[in-house]
Amino acid sequence: MRRVCSECKAINRIPIRHLADTGKCGKCGHTLPPHSTPIEITSDTQFDEIVAGARVPVLVDFWANWCGPCRTVAPEVKKAAHNLAGKALVLKVDTDAQPELSQRYSVSSIPNFAVFSGGRLLRQRAGAIDHRQLERLAVAPQ
Repeated sequence: MRRVCSECKAINRIPIRHLADTGKCGKCGHTLPPHSTPIEITSDTQFDEIVAGARVPVLVDFWANWCGPCRTVAPEVKKAAHNLAGKALVLKVDTDAQPELSQRYSVSSIPNFAVFSGGRLLRQRAGAIDHRQLERLAVAPQ
């Protein structure tokens, strides 16, 4: 993954296992905060790498552009990603663009939220919920 330094605008490559960590820019040494926005998944390989490699829980939002409740909950997902920075990662999987991931996790209604840890699916919940519920879902004890 890549992160742009807010100070010098250098592009820094961040290993998946360090996405939730605070780091330093390789060019200027400025602090790079933990990843705090939803990550749009573009392939099942990318999804698998993040879920398996993350050292924090991974909250996944299965959604589609045509889904009204999905669009309604999108700002809540974004807020949850911001509030969970350093404690969890948030991924967005477009079920139309990545149907194989939807099938793999038996997603039959959206929005659908799943939490992974150590590469394993811990829990899954369908339906629109607010950022507080998403945050609790992501960091609830195993």
